[in-house]
Amino acid sequence: MKKENVYLASKPRYEILDGLRGVAALMVVVFHLFEVYSKGPATQIINHGYLAVDFFFVLSGFVIGYAYDDRWDKMTTWGFFKRRLTRLHPMVIMGTLIGASLFFMQDSEVFPNIMKTDIWTFLLCFVMALLMIPCGLSLDIRGWGEMNPFNGPNWSLTYEYCGNILYAFVLRHLSKAALAVLCVVCAFFTLDVTIGWDVFGLFPDGPQYTVIGGWCITPQQLYIGFTRLLYPFVCGLLISRILPSHRSETNPSGSPIHLRGGFWWCSLLLVVIMSCPCIGGKMGVPDGLFQATAILVLFPLIVLTGAGSVITDSKSSAICKWLGDISYPLYITHYPLMYMNFSWASKHADAPLFAKVSVAAGVFFLSVMMAWALFKVYDAPVREWLKERWLMKRKG
Repeated sequence: MKKENVYLASKPRYEILDGLRGVAALMVVVFHLFEVYSKGPATQIINHGYLAVDFFFVLSGFVIGYAYDDRWDKMTTWGFFKRRLTRLHPMVIMGTLIGASLFFMQDSEVFPNIMKTDIWTFLLCFVMALLMIPCGLSLDIRGWGEMNPFNGPNWSLTYEYCGNILYAFVLRHLSKAALAVLCVVCAFFTLDVTIGWDVFGLFPDGPQYTVIGGWCITPQQLYIGFTRLLYPFVCGLLISRILPSHRSETNPSGSPIHLRGGFWWCSLLLVVIMSCPCIGGKMGVPDGLFQATAILVLFPLIVLTGAGSVITDSKSSAICKWLGDISYPLYITHYPLMYMNFSWASKHADAPLFAKVSVAAGVFFLSVMMAWALFKVYDAPVREWLKERWLMKRKG
């Protein structure tokens, strides 16, 4: 039987890592809720919530390596891409559909281009978004310069797709030593952005001392986006390669870090990192060092701890499963509601505090419930349908 006709069942999941993905997704939503009223990155409450994206990339590299590294003798490159498209693209489509449906309801001074958009430009951007083709600045129908003007967080999925392509064609062939060297090289790029070295002269207005960015098609933003992808993804992949060689009867995961209550300790650390105020009160070297430490050191340690720790009670297991189930739908569908929150806030700047809190709480609740509902009635069923009709399809 040709290997492209073989369906490979999914491997057992790391429950704690699934749960941590959900915790990070919730922190992204809370970060964006406070961002609506923020006066700038330095004053933002839940200040480092954007680092959840970098944590997602570490998880992604680890999971990709764990799931596929030992399967290339039974799986073609196209077979790998089919599996990744089945996992990721249904929710990309749904997030875009929701964003397009609510697009004109988000009109406000915050989004100056919405009501200037003609039908043909709208449809072109819509089709490009469905196909994950980034929109350039000439197709900025919102006014924020996003790759997907209907659903901003899709920018990170664009880089996720790039990471998957890079893995399939290059990274899977590299040895652990080569991956380690590549990690060091990619760490340089992270420091170049966060410490403000600007070795390549891409920041004409001066160093920004932060990894915030990556969602626009400009040289500066593309550099930030690939910087945010490369070290975390390669590091996660390297961790997945190292662990098997250290497995034993007493240490089945191979991770050197095991904690009792590991999910809760890792969750607490994630919340603390992402909630930490801007170090020094402004975007500068101190805060850049904090971001670099989180990306280069703390997030890999959290993944190692999550992989090495074990859940021993059914309640924690159920919580991790639920968080894992909603994590991706929540991340990829919450932002159209957030756009509406931005618009409401701009039109009601003098609204009383309880009204602002009520709207924010409502957006949070709707985001979580929508994610759970979409997982149950759309994401899981569609992926199962694609598995049966596409992944498991045999050539006659």
